[in-house]
Amino acid sequence: MEARKYDRYVNPYTDFGFKKLFGNELNKELLISLLNALFDRSAQQLPGEPKQVVKDLSYLPTEKMATLGQRRAVFDVYCEGENGEKFIVEMQQASQDFFKDRSVFYSAFPIIEQGRSGEWDFHLNNVYTIGILNFVFPGNEYEKDCFHHEVKLMDVEDKHVFYDKLTYVYLEMPKFNKAEHELVSMYDKWLFVLKNLTRLMERPASLQERVFARFFEQAEIARFTVDESRNYEESLKQFRDMHNVVNSAERRGRAEGREEGRAEGRKDVQLEVALKMKKLGSTSDFISQVTGLSVGEIDKL
Repeated sequence: MEARKYDRYVNPYTDFGFKKLFGNELNKELLISLLNALFDRSAQQLPGEPKQVVKDLSYLPTEKMATLGQRRAVFDVYCEGENGEKFIVEMQQASQDFFKDRSVFYSAFPIIEQGRSGEWDFHLNNVYTIGILNFVFPGNEYEKDCFHHEVKLMDVEDKHVFYDKLTYVYLEMPKFNKAEHELVSMYDKWLFVLKNLTRLMERPASLQERVFARFFEQAEIARFTVDESRNYEESLKQFRDMHNVVNSAERRGRAEGREEGRAEGRKDVQLEVALKMKKLGSTSDFISQVTGLSVGEIDKL
């Protein structure tokens, strides 16, 4: 999603924009509404499954440290529901190698932290990882019209859900193409506004629910404080720089890959992107998320 200087509303695909809208206590009603829209859609697709309803959320620290190797995980948004369920909500800006591995690795943190010393029966609360993706899974893994993916541990023999307390929901946003007049459910409306926010100059007539009044109020750039405006401009610059670097490097990498071999060409792209992002001031953790390289590889550049 290309941002423009004259946008009225914040770009939700930027780190600042996403956290401004969904990552603070002041706006938790927005996140609650978004999550419930996702779960309502899931309940319609899986009529036999109990419907998850989020009534309240508490925001938790977004940085976690693994015991083994002191590996860090930094979530965009990390919350706990009133029944102890945990929600990781991430806006993923670009595709990367081992994205699924990273997603599973991150989901392990809210599982492990539920452990108790002494006598404990291993009862766990639900863990949900929500990925809002500004890219399409590579390799045509899913059909072009299939953009909502709910993943659980499943028995491959008879296809029943073996374990229902660990859920991954991924939204391939580039595939969502409904127009305003086609919006029916809150699910439709949330995906529409997330994808099209920077293109809008006013709140659409079909989005008259109170939660969207709050959403557009918080998204309006003219309402930002001086510090918020400064932080947003920096986040927007990083967003643009990252996408320019990634897109140009991928085009060059595809050509090199044809000549030198796909694996070697892709590695060169990853290193080139990492080096340019490092020069632009991006953190090693952020570069790792984008490129799939390890922090150790990045620190050596």
